[in-house]
Amino acid sequence: MKQLCEENMMQFPKPEPLTLILLDLPNLTRLSSCEAVDLGDLRVLDDALPPPRIAEHALSQLKIGTPAEWCVPFLIVSDNAVLGTCRFRASPADGCVEIGYEVAASQRGRGIATQAVRQLIHIAASSGQVKQVVAHIVPENLASSKVVSRLGFLRRDTPIDHDGTTVVLWTLSIAT
Repeated sequence: MKQLCEENMMQFPKPEPLTLILLDLPNLTRLSSCEAVDLGDLRVLDDALPPPRIAEHALSQLKIGTPAEWCVPFLIVSDNAVLGTCRFRASPADGCVEIGYEVAASQRGRGIATQAVRQLIHIAASSGQVKQVVAHIVPENLASSKVVSRLGFLRRDTPIDHDGTTVVLWTLSIAT
């Protein structure tokens, strides 16, 4: 019986570890202008890069002196391919920082966003500046809600975002 079970066991490859790589200024500028980026040997999957508005926001934050790690998107990289991006929206204020993330459609449902957000939480916690991480998620985005819920975020209010969109506020307290 044991041999039969072993023969019928499916082999699942261990997921490749993810690396977060801060997007460089020349490529951030290209993204903001809808130009092609040059990431060297990295393959970029369809819809893995952020839209121009996110690059524009990062550039505006850099202009007012925000450190790059608190506003420039990180590339989510595995096996020499860009699978998506994640970021902080701005420097921590009053111990709070907001995150955002997106993963290429072809890579969703594989735990990539969960791993990337976990790394953002680690960066925030290691900074010594953050007591709370916040995510604003549109109610229809159940996958993103599951990501943050899985990582211990708590569902809070349903405010109107800065662009007039109704969102769900999710928060995670960082132990200090």
